[in-house]
Amino acid sequence: MARPQQQDTGLIKSVKNNIVEAIRAAGEVTDELFHVVSRTVAKSIEGAGGIANSSVRATADVAQGTIQAVMDVGGDLGAAAKGIVVGVLRGTKKVGSASLQTVGDTAHSVIKTTARMSGDVGTAAKGVVEGAVHGAREVGLDATEAASAAASGAVKAAGEVGSATGEQVRSAVTGTIAGVRVVLKEPFRSDKKAS
Repeated sequence: MARPQQQDTGLIKSVKNNIVEAIRAAGEVTDELFHVVSRTVAKSIEGAGGIANSSVRATADVAQGTIQAVMDVGGDLGAAAKGIVVGVLRGTKKVGSASLQTVGDTAHSVIKTTARMSGDVGTAAKGVVEGAVHGAREVGLDATEAASAAASGAVKAAGEVGSATGEQVRSAVTGTIAGVRVVLKEPFRSDKKAS
């Protein structure tokens, strides 16, 4: 059964197949899933090269393939979301483009894909923030700023999906996550409508 609005590119299919195999091999071991996802994503992003547009597209494709795989086999969505962000940061660091913008864009892709597939956007949102904190520490970014970028990207994506999704994600990323106080930066408030 085909899902609407989803492209089935070679990268999406490749990532999905690799993640499905890894999940089946690891079972429900959350730490192993996180490591497999982050390694697979890092290799895929690194393979995309340093061109910004190809890296952004690769990030979106990798997020889609990973979320599809996890949803198909019933893996831990939070661990997968965390692994996606860490993997993207590892991969983009190797090509010299790891940044807070990368974190926000990745969070946006993960939440949009999760919502499109009717996954738990709250769990995915918390996972991307955890991944941002973990990955930022690995690649030399400020963990607090990375958490903020991930949370803001997640909330922006959720708001584009709908107000209920936006509230669910906002609630999931509010407070302290992975030892970091999350501060939402909302340049998108101008879209606010009167209730």
